[in-house]
Amino acid sequence: MDRIDWDRRLLLGAGLAAGIVTDALAQSVSQGNAVAEVAAPVMPDPTAKYRIPFAVIGLDHAHIYSMTDAVIRGGGVLTAVYATDPAQIATFRKRYGDVKLARNEAEILEDKSIKLVAGAPIPDERAPLGIRVMRSGKDFLGDKPSITTLAQLAEVRRTIAETNRKFAIMYSERLEVRAAVMAGQLIDQGAIGKVVQTINIAPHRVSAPSRPDWFWDKQRYGGILTDIGSHQADQFVYYTKSTKAHVVASQTANLTYPQHPAFEDFGDMTVSGDGGTGYIRVDWFTPDGLPTWGDGRLFVLGTEGYIELRKYVDIAGRPGGNHLLIADRKGVRYMDCSKVPLPFGPQFVTDIVERTSVAQDQAGALLAAELVLTAQQNARPAITA
Repeated sequence: MDRIDWDRRLLLGAGLAAGIVTDALAQSVSQGNAVAEVAAPVMPDPTAKYRIPFAVIGLDHAHIYSMTDAVIRGGGVLTAVYATDPAQIATFRKRYGDVKLARNEAEILEDKSIKLVAGAPIPDERAPLGIRVMRSGKDFLGDKPSITTLAQLAEVRRTIAETNRKFAIMYSERLEVRAAVMAGQLIDQGAIGKVVQTINIAPHRVSAPSRPDWFWDKQRYGGILTDIGSHQADQFVYYTKSTKAHVVASQTANLTYPQHPAFEDFGDMTVSGDGGTGYIRVDWFTPDGLPTWGDGRLFVLGTEGYIELRKYVDIAGRPGGNHLLIADRKGVRYMDCSKVPLPFGPQFVTDIVERTSVAQDQAGALLAAELVLTAQQNARPAITA
């Protein structure tokens, strides 16, 4: 691949500049399952080294917009999309211009020029899609949860070994959150010593009227720990640098949706790894009065200090998100992380070209998936259920 020499002709040819409106609808701040209010990127990040053609298959979750944005920032050239829902296609094209609509999935998989497929179909369809993508000779970036059963996980691992392709998972609550990126940098610098424990608290907003039928069906979305717990397990693995880990305990419940008996609105789990321990709580109880879809918090305890992230909101405090507080050997301080660069896109595209694993460690991504799948499978009913 050539190093990038971006010009307007390339952007126009890719459909990334022509037709993109400035008021285009990644993920909504308030809702979580809608398109964001900010416009899509029209050029790659200055740190992007390469350009690669990529395509999108499956638009069933709005995470696909932040995923597509990240790849474009990394130097990806959006060349095609495949979906069957006309409304989803219209929304996607409103954001990214008149991108080519493939006639079917095979048209994308058989196109040798396409190096990467990003996908956000219904969760239980993501791993099978990723396996087909890898067997076609391409790398895959899936929305979380990219794997909903342990059987799927085994097949994903087998396919990776046989094809030497990437099965990346967009754990966006770390990879695409600026405060989470800064926390990783501080930890790598030794600011809080050796990490001992992570605590993740991750409430989400249901926005029930906007949810499709599959949202309420555990067989389709995998269960609450598999689904929104996957973000948190990724953070545990990454910040503790665990390469081996197991689930100590887990529980789930459906406390408020008797009309949806296959749904879960609460879950928690405790994990232990060779790099530290972790506690994860997830729920669908974000109150209507909160101005964002969830008050996501991360606490990282180290031997010489600790970090707290208020990712999306600081209740009755500072405006906006990406708040980091740290207590270490030097004292206590607050860091506004709203301008911290997001490196995933450029790193991931470089990984695809150079066959490295800087943006995401494959074993670590799958370990996070294995932890939540195991926790989900073995979860006991919550005491309050």
